[in-house]
Formats: sequence, structure tokens, C-alpha cells
Amino acid sequence: MYRGNSAKSFTLPSEYRKAAERLFPKDGLFKSQSPDLKAAAEFSKVLGIGVEYQRLLALDKKSSELKTFLDHFQINLDLLIKKTWVDKSDESRKYTLQDKIPVFMKAIGYENSAKSSNSIEEFSDILDELAYLLFGSQSEKEDFTEYTFRIDAQMGLFWWYASRLSLLKELKDEKVSWAILLLGLCYLTNF
Repeated sequence: MYRGNSAKSFTLPSEYRKAAERLFPKDGLFKSQSPDLKAAAEFSKVLGIGVEYQRLLALDKKSSELKTFLDHFQINLDLLIKKTWVDKSDESRKYTLQDKIPVFMKAIGYENSAKSSNSIEEFSDILDELAYLLFGSQSEKEDFTEYTFRIDAQMGLFWWYASRLSLLKELKDEKVSWAILLLGLCYLTNF
């Protein structure tokens, strides 16, 4: 997935811009502003997952309810990967991505004390591959975000989020890291 400034002429629609730029500053720098839980909650609403997201965010990471959610995420993601149609030459990409999912799940799992901030870059890489499987070479083009917005605005916003996720790999606040990671998990579980 193209991780640049996604088409110089493309601007997020105004109804999403404020929430998006609170989570990911326009210039991509977090020196003056760092994302917080309120920004993540606001973003979840414009992404269309606000109620479910707030419910999940309030759960203890060791709760059985969160484990059930993570199981559903893994099942849904696996089904999504399996149902993608790719050229024979790209079949190995599907299998490679499927092999990454259990490792990622273990890293974010409720029984694991691993830090969510360590999983952000790994999730970003998974989303890059998923974008390729779903959209082919279009996902590597500069206008990919604009393209997905034309298909569906909330889906476009999700792929915009995915293209900026790697900017947060150095985020130190564990609660905020988990909140930002949960945005993508929640969206894909309901995709």
C-alpha cells in the first residue's frame, strides 16, 4: 500500500478531516501533537465502528469477551484472505499472509504481555499485503486512498488509517497504542 502523502491533490473529505488529523497530524509529525484516547474514539465514530469500538476498548485485555473478539477477528481475516481472487503468480502471497496472522494474534493476544506498540508495525505490514490481495497493484499506486474513497467513504478512511499506521510505531503510550490498533481490528472484524 502506498504510504506516502497519498496523492498530493487528494484531501480527506471535510466530514472526516478533523477526526483523522487529530489521530494522525496532517504533516505526519507528532512533535506538537500526540494521538490520545479521545482522538481514537472520535475516529472510531467516523469510521462507523464507534459503539462496538468503545465496548471493546473498555474491556480488560485478559477478558474472555476480548479473547472471543480476537478469535472472530482472526477467523474473519482468514476468510477474507481466502476469498481474495489473485493471479496464480500471487497465490504464495496469500499463504505468506495467512502464516503471519497467528504470529500477530499471539503478539496481541490476551494471554501475552507484549506491547501493542510493538504490534503496530506488524499490523501495518499485514494491512499492506491485504490491500494488495484485495486491490492488486492499485494498492501500490499514489492515488490508492482516493480510489478507495470513491468505492466507499468509510472504507477509504480505513485504508487512509492503514497507510499512516506505521507512523505510530514509536508511540510509547501503551493504552493509546492498543486503542489505535483496536480501530483496525474492529473495522476488519466487521468488514
